[in-house]
Amino acid sequence: MTADILVLGTGSFAARIAFDLAATATEPTAIAVAGRNAERLSWFRIAGNARARVFGARARFESHAIDLLNQDALAALIEKTRPAVLVQAASSQPSSVIATQGDAWSKLVAEGGLSTTAVFQAQLSMRVAQTLRNARLPCQLVNCCFPDVVNSLIAAAGLPITCGVGNIAILSNAFAGELGLETSALKMLAQYQCVTPFRRPAQGRSGPVARVWIDGKEVADVFKTFAGVKITPEPAIEISGASGVPMMLAMAHGADWAGHVPGALGLPGGYPATWRGGSFELDLPAAITRAEAVAWNAQFEAANGMVVDGEGNVRYTGTLHDLLRAASPDLARGFHVRDLEAVYEEMAKLRARLQGQRAG
Repeated sequence: MTADILVLGTGSFAARIAFDLAATATEPTAIAVAGRNAERLSWFRIAGNARARVFGARARFESHAIDLLNQDALAALIEKTRPAVLVQAASSQPSSVIATQGDAWSKLVAEGGLSTTAVFQAQLSMRVAQTLRNARLPCQLVNCCFPDVVNSLIAAAGLPITCGVGNIAILSNAFAGELGLETSALKMLAQYQCVTPFRRPAQGRSGPVARVWIDGKEVADVFKTFAGVKITPEPAIEISGASGVPMMLAMAHGADWAGHVPGALGLPGGYPATWRGGSFELDLPAAITRAEAVAWNAQFEAANGMVVDGEGNVRYTGTLHDLLRAASPDLARGFHVRDLEAVYEEMAKLRARLQGQRAG
């Protein structure tokens, strides 16, 4: 069958999205889920259809067992399902690495930052975007795999990308919920690094801080105003995965939506955005221009992480660059986005070697 929404992946993030779609779809919504794990896919279908019955929602699930790395199989699936929204939630680097300790790879990620994993997050997402472009379908691509950084790689390769989910939306929804605000009353800018301070106790909280406006007025002390908000140390999929569901349904059915997303239109970091009349746009506070908002978000990776220029050149910066140079001078030199597949192979060798070493 054709699908309104196609979800790629069978991990916990994909499950949160799929099962929340099952509980909240008020319009008839055909949802296809795809991946390699046939047993897990069967459960997605059974549990998704069951949850729709539990909540009286109008979702219907089917599953497709394919190797997502096989681009011919992926192309055939997209042609068969012809989705209005494609949700890419499959990755070769589990997000649980942020809560893992003990080996040299997890230490590198902890000290160098999540951009250490960007190549792993990007590989399949780039292939999906390439396949979607070749299909020439009017489909919105929502990349769930490290979108603050990866979506810029996708855009630099000249491939289609609408946005991501999570990260900024973790904070925007937690902040609005804490103060009992309507979603439209709060607008913010936040790169993924801005989430980290809210994983720590409020006392002595420091580090990258989001910019927040309430009813058009910028909050002077974000840490103080939202001291009661503490995010789980593990991936906060209860908020992050769920945050994209209303947007996906709006895209699938031509409804309007407003909220916050990372990687909007392939830009670095996170922004307020809208989906109206079939068009996706930034929805910035009046006090800041688009160029200013992009520059503010870009500063984080420029200081430490991964940046990509307008010609597709990718470079590592700051502490991450220095740590990579110690582990692999060749990888630390950076690469062109067209060479991502080859870099993936080298990075996979480095990860395997470091996972076999205890953290020093």
